[in-house]
Amino acid sequence: MARLTSKLIVAAALAATAGCAKKRPEVLPPAPAETAPTTTAPADNYGQNTGVQPGSAEDFKQSVVSDTVHFDTDKYDIDPQARSILDSQAQWLQKYPNVRITVEGHCDERGTREYNLALGERRANAAANYLIARGVAASRVNTISYGKERPIALGSNPEAWAQNRRAVTVVLG
Repeated sequence: MARLTSKLIVAAALAATAGCAKKRPEVLPPAPAETAPTTTAPADNYGQNTGVQPGSAEDFKQSVVSDTVHFDTDKYDIDPQARSILDSQAQWLQKYPNVRITVEGHCDERGTREYNLALGERRANAAANYLIARGVAASRVNTISYGKERPIALGSNPEAWAQNRRAVTVVLG
């Protein structure tokens, strides 16, 4: 009898916790704050005193082809243009091995919130996995999906949608 009771208690506990999946918060955290660039003397012809600290987020933005890769509708594959951008990011990240990044996945306004969060996650993971394959340590790379919650282009047209389908690499301070 005690054995049956123990099994029933364990079964009830498993059933109770099975529905406790982690849910996304209703309100997303605010966008990362822009930091004021370090100001020093302007750059001379020999690249000295550029005013940007090496290994900083500002240095990253100035040194790589782009911090953003774009995707086709409902896609998350890395095309040749995205490879070129991510290769430049990987080279910069290898130069600064202590820098950590977050790759943000974004979508256009079409589709449900849940669909876009999942697609944004696949986009962020595709970009992050490419960087990792190029030698960036996985422990330095985080991913997050914002789905359609943070558009950079407002409007309901193909041009705005194309700009919003993206993965953005953000250097953490």
